[in-house]
Amino acid sequence: MYALKLELKVNNCERTRMARHAGYARFCYNLARTLYLGVMDIKVRRTRKIALIKKTFTNFIKKEPEYQWTKTLSSRVDQNAFIAFNSALERFFKDRGGFSNFKRKKSGNSFTVDISNGSVFLIAGNRIKIPTMGTFRLKETIRYNCCSQTFTISRTADKWYVSFTIKADKIPPLYHSVSAPTGRDLGVSTFATLSDGTVYQLPYSLKTAKIKLRKLQYRNRNKQLGNRKLGIKSSKNTQKFYRKLTKKHADIAQRQRHFLQKTTTEISQQYAHIRIEDLNICGMLANHKLAAAVVDSGFYQFRRFLTYKSPFYGTIVELVDRWYPSSKTCSRCSHLQPMPLQARVFVCEACGNNCNQDLNAAINLASVSNDRVRVRRPELTPDQEKEPTPYADTVRKF
Repeated sequence: MYALKLELKVNNCERTRMARHAGYARFCYNLARTLYLGVMDIKVRRTRKIALIKKTFTNFIKKEPEYQWTKTLSSRVDQNAFIAFNSALERFFKDRGGFSNFKRKKSGNSFTVDISNGSVFLIAGNRIKIPTMGTFRLKETIRYNCCSQTFTISRTADKWYVSFTIKADKIPPLYHSVSAPTGRDLGVSTFATLSDGTVYQLPYSLKTAKIKLRKLQYRNRNKQLGNRKLGIKSSKNTQKFYRKLTKKHADIAQRQRHFLQKTTTEISQQYAHIRIEDLNICGMLANHKLAAAVVDSGFYQFRRFLTYKSPFYGTIVELVDRWYPSSKTCSRCSHLQPMPLQARVFVCEACGNNCNQDLNAAINLASVSNDRVRVRRPELTPDQEKEPTPYADTVRKF
């Protein structure tokens, strides 16, 4: 099972309708949280409380005169909002997170719709039919016919996306050009260095985009930002600035994600056995001189992408012990010596080996003993994934 996320090509009318449904989902989620806190002392199981909240909303609240506007929107939005709140409660009671907070408009707009009986048949092309919402154009075409049941529509900056899961498995390739263990060392000056000498650099467009972001923030440093507590409203130019700032941040995140996806796919297709170092990302972020470079590089995202793609491409991803001195060990004679962080060339004091520091560390990661590595598994394995509602005998077409 894997998911697709495609950008929608919407007009102003469709954009307004999506924003209304997103606000409706946010309203239902916050209402469920308020009602749950009101019945927390009642000795009833959690699932029973959620069922009572659904009945209260459907039979009483929606019939009130001030809530007649809810009848003009999709009923699947409020049902999925209650399901999302129940999932948040499950994570809280399993100690996997804190108690859910109220959803805010500035935190992002998203909502989920589904079809309760059967699934939706999606035809390959540049259009998609979403249940209870209608037909929308896509900026990226669907390359094959598929079926899905649940659709999540979200907004990033001024762009709207639709994501849905497909119950199918990718067939991994039977052949990789490199089958021997390959070490991969991450760095600041060089993004990634492999043990065979391959080097990956961050795209220059990412650096120029961050420069433009800094200029935008500097030129608008005197804008009247507003303060709700003090009753100060933000100016019209400030609101325009915030929209430009959101677009710029989304553009930088998209550039970084595209580079990481492309790089991890290329590595997974070529190398069958990959060894990476278990970096202490939190400790690296504590160093203010390296924090910005670490965040821009996306070290953890790189490891996560490489890990979850391992079943798709039939690769083995292993983590090397965090305390293994890969940068201080000579790759030729295994001599251990201190190595300052600012030095870029490793010169062995025993055998005189002269090698790039990142390449030397990558070679050591590839040749490390098996007792100092562990296999990295995806965060969600197929047996841990929640199975969707089984397909009906007849697939409904919207």
